[in-house]
Amino acid sequence: MTASNTGAAQRLPPIDPADWTPEQKKVADDIVSGPRGGMPGPFNAWLRSPDLAARLQKVGEYARFLTSLPPALNELAILLVARDWSAAFEWYAHYQLAMKAGLSPAIADAIAQRRRPATMSEDEAMVYDFVHELLQKRNVSDAVFEKVRKRFGERGVVDLIGTAGYYVAVSMTLNVAGVPVPAGSSVPGLPD
Repeated sequence: MTASNTGAAQRLPPIDPADWTPEQKKVADDIVSGPRGGMPGPFNAWLRSPDLAARLQKVGEYARFLTSLPPALNELAILLVARDWSAAFEWYAHYQLAMKAGLSPAIADAIAQRRRPATMSEDEAMVYDFVHELLQKRNVSDAVFEKVRKRFGERGVVDLIGTAGYYVAVSMTLNVAGVPVPAGSSVPGLPD
């Protein structure tokens, strides 16, 4: 499967709502009635395990809408995960959200090219370094940890870890399920 998921068969396509079990219907109703308002991305795949879907969607609701991190920084973290996993749908969805939150397109472009952005604010650099180290080294250095802790507190550290971890699970699901980017998307895609 390519990074773009373009043209790839969707391995876990949406289940027809008429075929949902009561458990699937409940979790779908919970997702749709929440702040997302729909079931894009991994949710249709996750319906195959309604208990897991219910739990993950709550973690995602927190990571996306309730985290202590400012929206642009949270979206920066999500784009780093999407790029690390070459999760085309995740990139597509969160690129748009990152732009709306005020992240510079130049930062997103550098991440798409697997380059450190040339120009970032101090907060953006802290988040970039933390998430990049976490993804590449599976840990963070004391210096990077301390910068984030001093700026965002221990809650911010844990929220950043939680956001990265949740979006790793999302990216894995999207890649394995073969969730495609919508046809005709104007969002800059990920290079292979």
